[in-house]
Amino acid sequence: MQGVILYGPPASGKDTITAALHQLDSRYQQFRRLKAGPGRTEGYRMISDAQLAALRASGGVVWENQRYGAVYVVDAPGLRQQLDEAVPVVHLGQVEAIDAIQRSFPETRWTVVALTCPRDVAKERIVRRQTGDTLQRLRAWDETPAARTADLTIDTSQTPPNRAAKLVDQVARPAMP
Repeated sequence: MQGVILYGPPASGKDTITAALHQLDSRYQQFRRLKAGPGRTEGYRMISDAQLAALRASGGVVWENQRYGAVYVVDAPGLRQQLDEAVPVVHLGQVEAIDAIQRSFPETRWTVVALTCPRDVAKERIVRRQTGDTLQRLRAWDETPAARTADLTIDTSQTPPNRAAKLVDQVARPAMP
């Protein structure tokens, strides 16, 4: 099994690179994390607090974090299913989440890609999104540590999305069937 982890702060290009990867090869598919709470729904599988509690009780949570008044979850059942069907592209912003996923799925070859961009570029991207929480996202940007280890690091302010996708694919493809 093969998966890709795109790691980086808010507005570092995770959505854009994922879309370019999918255009390059349709096997690359965004892993839509579970989300309980307010805010954006696009790109997430929305669940209730009761459903989240049941998932926790069953041991199905690989990683969870809280931001912007919501809880975001990487769930084992969902990720396992996607690993069986495609090459999931998991978006993460916490170093510990990388470790948790790799521990939970040791049989999977994970390609870890650190995405970066200058803070002022991230701010421009955040403002263009018009999510109404620019200061919170910039705080999250400031709090996101650099990846401890990555197979590839891409500055998305310098590398166009299609080129970035090709770079990711070059690293990930040797392990793909």
